[in-house]
Amino acid sequence: MSGPMLLPGVTGLNGSGQQTTLGVMGGGQLGRMFVQAAQAMGYFTVVLDPDVISPAGLVSHYHIKTDYLDEQGLVQLMQRCAAVTTEFENVPAPALRTLGAVRPTAPGADAVAVAQDRIQEKAHLARSGVPVAPYAVIETRAQLDGVPDNLLPGILKTARLGYDGKGQVRCSNRAELVAAWDALKGVPCVLEQMLPLAAECSVIVARGWDGACVNFAPQLNLHRAGILAVTEAYDGNMPQALSEHAIAASKKIAEELGYVGVLCVEFFVLAEGSPEAIALGGLVVNEMAPRPHNSGHYTLDACDVSQFELQVRTLAGLPLTQPRQHSPAVMLNLLGDLWVDGATPAWHKVLALPGVHLHLYGKLKASKGRKMGHLTVTAVTPEVARSTALQAATLLGIAAF
Repeated sequence: MSGPMLLPGVTGLNGSGQQTTLGVMGGGQLGRMFVQAAQAMGYFTVVLDPDVISPAGLVSHYHIKTDYLDEQGLVQLMQRCAAVTTEFENVPAPALRTLGAVRPTAPGADAVAVAQDRIQEKAHLARSGVPVAPYAVIETRAQLDGVPDNLLPGILKTARLGYDGKGQVRCSNRAELVAAWDALKGVPCVLEQMLPLAAECSVIVARGWDGACVNFAPQLNLHRAGILAVTEAYDGNMPQALSEHAIAASKKIAEELGYVGVLCVEFFVLAEGSPEAIALGGLVVNEMAPRPHNSGHYTLDACDVSQFELQVRTLAGLPLTQPRQHSPAVMLNLLGDLWVDGATPAWHKVLALPGVHLHLYGKLKASKGRKMGHLTVTAVTPEVARSTALQAATLLGIAAF
């Protein structure tokens, strides 16, 4: 698949002498960090997001304040920019299809549509030969009644619009399964068998228009209440064979999708020696995110090329180089819980610790569970990074890990 070569600086679309402008659908923190990476490389940026105070809109050259399906907004975006990307998976695929008919769009509408629907996602993974947890599709009462016994206990997940643990219910038996499906209003769902887990990890890959693909090493992730809390990234954080397996599976998924852009694939690492681990090769895919990912934020401080620079490079058709991590890193998510009752986190104490990098997203209102920023700790060794991160967590009132 051929794509553009949109060089930074004053090049324009057709040698017009205008500054090359890149667009992003979505105005959250991922869009903000994409905008900052694009601007650092000499691009102008435009954000389409209905929130008048969106984090990305506040730092972009242009902010189109319309709904994602607004025709006039899409026309403005096409007029202003040379290519378009996205910063969250629930941008309507029809909007991306409209944009893709006129401008290079990465990722494309078809790939995003697959990631937006767990049923389509599972089918794609099966076609790609990538292992997933045993599951059943539930779209009707008959399918609900016909769920195999071996899938319980399991987790019922809505097919669409689920993220950060939303739209997921644990079910120990059939009665709980029926009650959960009814509570979810009978929307299409997937029931996944609960497996014996040892850990969770993710792999971030970047694939270009020409099929070139690079990756970051797998990072270990800890979730609390369905929200990513801690990411640990360093050599040896998981067995080499599993690491290579996860990278190969992630690249295979991107290739089979014909994907262009940054893609994150999340995995469950199964308990070593368990029958499930033996049968499924040690890990299974949980889900994929067609965008940069929270677990890759450490790349801003610990790698020579960040996931956001790779997003710029893939969109613009620039060369992709294999990222190199120069420092072990631990990342802590900073949720709105830290600002409870108007409190101000102890930044002066945290920033006195060596190797600490603070990133706040410019959100004006804190609420429980809302991602307000992240903290990355880099160090010479994983042990020092972890020790410093634990000190920072204590100072901020974040639970130890």
